[in-house]
Amino acid sequence: MTTLPYETDTETTMDREPRGTTAPTRPTAEGTGADEAAKRRLLMLAVATVGFALNFWAWALLSPLGPRFQEILELSSFEQSLIVAVPVIVGSVGRIPVGALTDRFGGRVMFPLVSAATIVPVLYLGLSGHTSLAGLLIGGFFLGIGGTAFAIGVPFVNAWFPPARRGLAIGVFGAGMGGTAISALTTVQLVKDHGTATPFVITAVALALYAVLAYAVLRDAPGRTVPSQPLLRRLAATARLGITWQASALYAVAFGGYVAFSVYLPVYLRTAYGLEQTDAANRMAGFVVLAVLMRPIGGWLSDRFGPVRVLAASLAVVVVGAVMQSFTLDLAPQGTVAFLSMAVALGAGSGATFALVSLAAPADKVGSVTGVVGAAGGLGGFLPPLVMGAVYGATDSYAIGLALLALVAAAALVYTLTGVRRAVERHNA
Repeated sequence: MTTLPYETDTETTMDREPRGTTAPTRPTAEGTGADEAAKRRLLMLAVATVGFALNFWAWALLSPLGPRFQEILELSSFEQSLIVAVPVIVGSVGRIPVGALTDRFGGRVMFPLVSAATIVPVLYLGLSGHTSLAGLLIGGFFLGIGGTAFAIGVPFVNAWFPPARRGLAIGVFGAGMGGTAISALTTVQLVKDHGTATPFVITAVALALYAVLAYAVLRDAPGRTVPSQPLLRRLAATARLGITWQASALYAVAFGGYVAFSVYLPVYLRTAYGLEQTDAANRMAGFVVLAVLMRPIGGWLSDRFGPVRVLAASLAVVVVGAVMQSFTLDLAPQGTVAFLSMAVALGAGSGATFALVSLAAPADKVGSVTGVVGAAGGLGGFLPPLVMGAVYGATDSYAIGLALLALVAAAALVYTLTGVRRAVERHNA
C-alpha cells in the first residue's frame, strides 16, 4: 500500500480518523488556562456581589422600621426622615476615602474590614440603640459604614474583567444593592414575630461569616495597578478628571433616586395611600427588586449600545413617571405603573453610569472615581427624603417634591445628550 504524504510508518489504524469526519478538538494548555481564568473571575464577582448585598442589607435596616420608631418614640416627620437619612449620607461620603483606600490596598483587605466594622453599629442598634432618638442617630451614623462597600466592589470587579465585559460585570455587582430588598422583606416581620433585636443579630452574624469568607477566598486581580501617590494627592487628581463630575451628576439622579425611594417609599405609601406598614414595605421591596434586576441589564445594554443612549432613555422615563405621580394617581394601576417604570429606569441608569466610569476612568483611579461618584449617588438619596418630609409637613402633599424630581431628571437628560455625549466622543476619538 502506498503511504500518503501525511502518514507515518508508526501510525496505527486506531490513530487515524475515519474518512469524512473531523478530528475532535483536544484541549490545550492555553484553553484550559483561559477557562480557569474565566471561572476565577466569576468567583470573584460572585463573592464581591454577596458582600455588597450583605452590607447593603445592614445599611438599610432602619428604613423599614421608620414608621414603628415614629409611633413608639413619638417622632415628627422630619425626625423620622432624619433617622433613615443619616446612614445614607455617612455611607455616601465615606465612599470617597474607602474608594481611594481600595485603589491602594485592594478589595481583599477592604471587603473583610468594612464588613467586620459594620457589625458593631448593627449590634448596638439591635440591642440598645433603638430605644431613643439619640441612640438611633448615633447607631445610624456608624451604620453608614456598610454603605461604603460599593466603593470597594467597583474597582475590584473592574480590575478582573476585560473592557468589553465591564459594563455587564459591574452591573451584576451593582445588583447587590438588592440587599435593601432583603431588609424590606424581612425586617418588619422579624420584629413582629421575635422582637426588635432579631433582624439586627441575624445581619451581624451574616456579616461576620462573610468577613471570614472574603478574607479566605477573595484575591485581587493579577497585574492590578497600585497607585504610588499619597491619598490626598490621588483624591486631588481624581477631582481634576472630567469623568468624575460627569458621572457624579448622573449618578446623583439615577442611584440617588433609587436610594430615596427605597428609604422613603414606605412612609410615602402609608401617608399618601393609607397602606399598612407591612404592605408598604412589601411594595417598596418590589420597587427595589425591579431596580436591582435592571442594573446588570443597564450595564449589558451599555456594552452593546453605549452608556449615553441608555442613560438618556432612562432619564426620560424618570421624567415621565415623576410627572405622572406628582398628581397622586390611583395606586392601582396608574400609580403602580409610574413607580415600577421609574424603578426600571433608575436601575438601568445606575448600571449605565458605572459602565461610563469603567470606559473613561484611568485604571489606577477607578476606586477613587467610584468613591466620589458613589458619594454623589448617596447624597442624591439623602436629600429627597428630607425634602419630601419637609414639603409634606408644609403643604400636606407630595406633589412639589415629585415635580422637583422631574425637573432634576430633565436637566440631567439635557446634560447627558450634550456635555456627556461630547466628552465620550472625545474619549473615543
